[in-house]
Amino acid sequence: MRAGELAVWRGRLEEFAAEVFAPLARCDQRVKGGLYLRGLLLDGRRKSMQPMAERLQVDHQRLQQFMTSSTWSVGDVRARLARRAVRPEVWAVDDTGFPKDGQASPGVARQYSGTLGKVGSCQIGVSVHALSDTASCPSHGTGRRRRAACRIPEDEHHRPKWRLALDMLDELADTAYGANADFRHGLEDRFLAYVLQAKGEMTAHSEDAEPYQPPYGGLGPRPLPLPLPLPRYRSRPISLREHVLAAGRRAGRSVTWRKGSKAAMSSHFVLLRIRLAGRRPRPAHDGTIPLTWLIAQWPENEAEPVKYWISNLPADIPAKDLVRLAKSRWRIEHDYRELKTRLGLDHFEGRSYIGRHRHVTLVSAAHLFLTEQRALPKALARA
Repeated sequence: MRAGELAVWRGRLEEFAAEVFAPLARCDQRVKGGLYLRGLLLDGRRKSMQPMAERLQVDHQRLQQFMTSSTWSVGDVRARLARRAVRPEVWAVDDTGFPKDGQASPGVARQYSGTLGKVGSCQIGVSVHALSDTASCPSHGTGRRRRAACRIPEDEHHRPKWRLALDMLDELADTAYGANADFRHGLEDRFLAYVLQAKGEMTAHSEDAEPYQPPYGGLGPRPLPLPLPLPRYRSRPISLREHVLAAGRRAGRSVTWRKGSKAAMSSHFVLLRIRLAGRRPRPAHDGTIPLTWLIAQWPENEAEPVKYWISNLPADIPAKDLVRLAKSRWRIEHDYRELKTRLGLDHFEGRSYIGRHRHVTLVSAAHLFLTEQRALPKALARA
C-alpha cells in the first residue's frame, strides 16, 4: 500500500505491533519489529531488507541486525499471532516452493516444487492455515535443513512435510498429504477429523467388503483369530477412480458449496463410503478397516471425475457440508498469492536459518494485519 494509505492505519498498526511484539525483551527490538512490518506493507517490488530500508529511509543494518543476530524468539511471536487470528472452522495444510540457488541456504535441494511446476533447486515451506467462512491466516514451517553455514540449531533435524504439518498442528491438503497414511494416522491419533485431497490411483475396498480368516494350512504358527492385526479381504482393492466409475455419474448429485464473487459455486459430486487399502491400513477393534468418505467431483461434459477427496467425517454429515469442507482449500491459493506477490514471502535474501524463520513469521504478521482490516465494517476501515 502507499505511504499515505498506511498513515491512515498507523494507529491500528502500532496497536497491532505492540501486542504481537510484546514478548520481545528489549524496547529497540519491538521498535524494529514494527519497522519491519511497515516495510512489508508498503508498496515496492522487492521486500528484502535493503529495498525496504530505502523506502523506510533507515539504515538497512538496523533491519539486518534485528533479523539475523538479535535475540528474540519466533515462537513467542507466532503464539501471539495464533491467539489473535481468526477462530478456525478448518485447518488447511499445504506447501509451497521458493526457487533458491546456492548451497548455503537452509533447506535448499533439488526437489519437486508446484511453484516451478518441475524438479528444481528450491526450498519448500509447509503451512497450516486457519480458515473460516470470511478469513484465513497461515502459520509456516520449513522443509529440509542445512547446518553449519546456515547456523541451524543442533536440535533441528530433517523432518518430512507430513511430520512438520503435525508438529504445527500440535503447536497452535494437498494430495501429498491425503496419500500419506502416516499423516492420516497422526490426525486420527489427535482425534482430528479431516478432508484430504487424494489421487485417483489410491486403492480402497468397497463398503460391503468383510475381512476373513484363511484356513490354517498346518505350516507355521497357527494364525490368530479375528480381529486380525491386518485385515485380509477376498477381493483385491481397486482405485478410487474405479470405485466412482463403477457407481456412475448418475449416483451423484449437484452440490452448491458457497457463493462466489459472480455466482454460486456448484458442481456434480459422487459420494461413496469405502475402506482404504494400501500398505498401512489401520483396522478397527472388530478387524475391519473403518469406513471413509470418498468425494469425487465429476463435472458435466467430463468423461470421469477431475478431483478426489477422502474424509473420516461422520456418516450422517450433510453432502453440502462435506463438499464445502473439501473445497475450502481455495483460500490457501488466495493466501499464497498475497503472501508472495504483495508481502514478499519469498523475497528474503539472507542465508541464515533463523533469519528466514523470522522473515516468514513477520510476513504472516503483516498478512494477519491486512486480514483484520478487511474484516472491519467499511465505515470503520476508512476511519
